[in-house]
Amino acid sequence: MADVAPYSYPHRHLLGIEGLVPGEISALLDLSESYVEQSRRDDKKVAVLKGRTVINVFFETSTRTRTSFELAGKRLGADVINISPDISAIKKGETLLDTALTLNAMRPDLLVVRHPQSGAVHLLSEKVDGAVINAGDGWHEHPTQALLDALTIRRRLGGLSGLTVAICGDIMHSRVARSNIHLLPAEMDRFGVEVFHDMRAGLDGVDIVMMLRLQTERMQGSFVPSVREYFHFFGLDARKLAAARPDALVMHPGPMNRGVEIDSDVADDIHRSLIQEQVEMGVAVRMACLDLLTRKLQSNRAEAA
Repeated sequence: MADVAPYSYPHRHLLGIEGLVPGEISALLDLSESYVEQSRRDDKKVAVLKGRTVINVFFETSTRTRTSFELAGKRLGADVINISPDISAIKKGETLLDTALTLNAMRPDLLVVRHPQSGAVHLLSEKVDGAVINAGDGWHEHPTQALLDALTIRRRLGGLSGLTVAICGDIMHSRVARSNIHLLPAEMDRFGVEVFHDMRAGLDGVDIVMMLRLQTERMQGSFVPSVREYFHFFGLDARKLAAARPDALVMHPGPMNRGVEIDSDVADDIHRSLIQEQVEMGVAVRMACLDLLTRKLQSNRAEAA
């Protein structure tokens, strides 16, 4: 795999996109590129994390993200353990702090954590000796999703600068939206975000249409009168997409609610939909994150010795 020097990453953890500088984001994306090619080979495994232990701790159910991290760890040669909500001691009344101490006593090298409460992953990261990757915490952030979205766009269009991206749907409850808003603007010191309440006005002339999942599990109260009404106003179909550029591309973090957030004809359009490419890029991005955080962990341990 690539030499360490061009891909240096100074942080102990990956808790969010906020706080990363463009060079650090580029390092993650550039290394991810090499792992795209690795994952397309017949022999997908390398020994980068041989002897390392990765524990995926998901206090929220997830198939897509957990499986992606599991594949990433195994393709790098790590020992990977999954802890799900059904078997977690949290269900038996254990506090997050006690869970952190218990996991730390097992001496994992990397913890991948998803939690329903914003800030919980940051708290856990302060109590463990290994590296922590935020796989989504409440409404806060989902950094690897934003990275895989950026990699998908960069590979298809050759770069990220100069593009107009419309993030559409349930932004209030979306950690995906927050991470992408931190990452995608060309000027990292200012967001440059406009808000629209009319779908067609918001899509006027855009290059990328990024749909969001309706986060019903985070809603308290009646935000959506009915799924039919939601699709009428905010669901992406060919009629609304016509307001965007003729070659505009469509994205969705998954899992999709077809006929609610997006019409099947749009989601399955092989010329415009990047949804399946996003899934593939997710494994490569997570391989890069595990790799770089392990390098930083090894460097810290060497300095402390």
